[in-house]
Amino acid sequence: MPRLDAPRARSLADDLRGRSDDELVALLVARPDLARPAPTDITALAARSGTRASTQRALEGLDTAHLQVLEALLATGSPADVDQAATWLGTDRGSGSLVEILSRLESLALVWRSADRITVARTVAELLGPRPGGLGPSLATLRGTTRDALATPAALDAVLAEAPEAARAVLDRLTWSSGVVARQPGGRPSGAAGQALDWLTERGLLHPHGEGELVLPREVALHLRGGRLLQDVALHPPQVALTTRSATVVDLAAGGAAGELLGLVDETATRWGERPPRVLRAGGLAVRDLRALAATLDLPVERAAFVVEVAHAAGLLADDGALDPVWAPTPAYDDWLQQSPPARWAVLADAWLRSTRAAHLVGSPAERGGSPINALSPDAHWPPVRGLRQDVLADLAQLPAWSAPTVDGLVERMRWRRPLRRVADLEQVVEAVVREAEWLGVTGRGALGAAGRTLVASTPPDVGSAAEAMHAHLPAPVEEILLQADLTAVAPGRVEGALARLLRLAADVESRGGATVHRFTEASVRRALDAGWTAEQLLDALAEASSTPVPQPLTYLVNDVTRRHGQLRVAAASYVRSEDPVTLDAILAAPALAPLGLRRIAPTVLVSPVSGDVLLATLRDHGLAPAAETADGVVAVPAGSARRTPPRRRPPASTLTSVVDRPYAENLVALLRAGQAGVDARADGDPSQGGTDPAVVLGVLRDAVADRRPVRLSHVGPDGGPTTLLFHPRRVEGGRVYGTAGTSNVERILTLHRITGVSEA
Repeated sequence: MPRLDAPRARSLADDLRGRSDDELVALLVARPDLARPAPTDITALAARSGTRASTQRALEGLDTAHLQVLEALLATGSPADVDQAATWLGTDRGSGSLVEILSRLESLALVWRSADRITVARTVAELLGPRPGGLGPSLATLRGTTRDALATPAALDAVLAEAPEAARAVLDRLTWSSGVVARQPGGRPSGAAGQALDWLTERGLLHPHGEGELVLPREVALHLRGGRLLQDVALHPPQVALTTRSATVVDLAAGGAAGELLGLVDETATRWGERPPRVLRAGGLAVRDLRALAATLDLPVERAAFVVEVAHAAGLLADDGALDPVWAPTPAYDDWLQQSPPARWAVLADAWLRSTRAAHLVGSPAERGGSPINALSPDAHWPPVRGLRQDVLADLAQLPAWSAPTVDGLVERMRWRRPLRRVADLEQVVEAVVREAEWLGVTGRGALGAAGRTLVASTPPDVGSAAEAMHAHLPAPVEEILLQADLTAVAPGRVEGALARLLRLAADVESRGGATVHRFTEASVRRALDAGWTAEQLLDALAEASSTPVPQPLTYLVNDVTRRHGQLRVAAASYVRSEDPVTLDAILAAPALAPLGLRRIAPTVLVSPVSGDVLLATLRDHGLAPAAETADGVVAVPAGSARRTPPRRRPPASTLTSVVDRPYAENLVALLRAGQAGVDARADGDPSQGGTDPAVVLGVLRDAVADRRPVRLSHVGPDGGPTTLLFHPRRVEGGRVYGTAGTSNVERILTLHRITGVSEA
């Protein structure tokens, strides 16, 4: 609530010095840029809060309601007339919404209070422009007095009733605009337009102002607007169409998406552990590799890009930093696998919320080159997306529980929520955030789920509570599959652990959904045999995992592939041997294998100049089933895949975002109080003991210029000696302050970097 009993303050610094510790803590939490780096005292805090960069950042975080109230306050003058501002906004001073808005503006130090008067901070007025609400100067300001013909609403109506049609059209255009007409350098426009401007100027409805401008006086503009300041007052967020869903439907959909994401990340890391894709020279993942992953996961390319970006943001995938770098799982991935499924989901959701990478940009043209943006590339780094995600989820949290808005409705609310934060293609960005939240399981059927609501309820996100909320809705992994006679296996849910590794090795995913269908083929069975499995081991493992007996066609397939597997043997020395000379004859006669340079050195042995790995892969690509063997003739079983990036230290969560939490703010307020006490205890009126921070010096001087009051400053002259002056600053610009010293009327110009201290006189 606004502090109606606050002591009279001369400036924002005075106001902040009179605030309670809790109020200062709230200011630092709401505007974290004021706390990093830590200011030395409260005067320095006030100066930093009044800088253009910090104020601009604070204004960009305001919604339309707060900005409209600020405009109305500025339009009434300084200090502001709250009653008049409320009238212009169509409300009253005691309304709950206005009181709440004024309270927040005060807590953000965008307005300050002196007794019962409210003053808008000087930098806010500079940033919002010279004509708040589009109102120009008053008639008294323009003419020194107000004409009797324009002094009352009735008199204005009488003048307007006589206005020609062209003059009335000009007024209609100016009513809700800036109220300014630019006069042509060569004189007034000719014809009807010129006559209309002459008519309006003669009767005082337009008045010359500045150079080359005609301005609509404030009283005339307000009369034309019907006593309103703004055309569309929006003190509340827009109402949007909602679809209400049941809590069960939302949470089940969110849990299903979360479980699917866990499986996709696990499968991606496993694939890249076996066959890691190369890192492009410019960074990122090649389009070919992304498409291959999308085909493996049976996903659209844009969703595959989201999976790898989320895994990378969570620290599960990374560039291994080698001379020929590849993308591979990190050691953190193995730790992640040891956690419970809800905890694993919470890690991914938290990483997505904190990440500044925009997966939806993958495939779109890059700004600087025009070539498509690759997944995991530097071009996919876009910091504004983090704030947009948080804003979209905050809007969803403010809607009635279990309700799903349309994307257009969310875009409309986003425009109201952050009108100064202009984002190109906002519709595309909001749609992408909504889509990714659905893939992640933060939302279900377009509505915020219980776990998602818990995740966004606090800053920083409460990951532990979110994991607990997801626990009840995340489907448990299945432990059995259904083997079918058409050489498929149906997993009626998410599979994990040894069963997932078995299916990934011995079968290929045919379709995904509520149940995943895996198909056994000659190639997939041969893959298991290449990994060292025997036919008996494979069939026994499938029988143990299936709730149905192993179908006869699958048994035939496994035995048939096993019978042909290993007829050819390839060694690292690049030879091929077989007990069947006819098979070797067919290989030598095949034109497609001619590039291998094979030649016979014995009836059952061929040699080749290429490496054993290339020879083995080429023969397999042409439908043969060779087995690798060691130098002593034993079949070589490839080592299990364990490709990992080197261990690396991940930045702590607190450094990923510039969040100032309450404990840090409380400690900082204690230090600010101590610093301010030290300043207050020093010699009174000694500017050398005042603020030396450039931001403090500049802030005190600008406040003094605005309030037309003197300051005491310490200035280093050309001889290097300090001089104490009672200085009356007139303007500050270009690194210099212009004004007079003492009782002299001679203007002096002081360079800001030579001012070593400044204090209020």
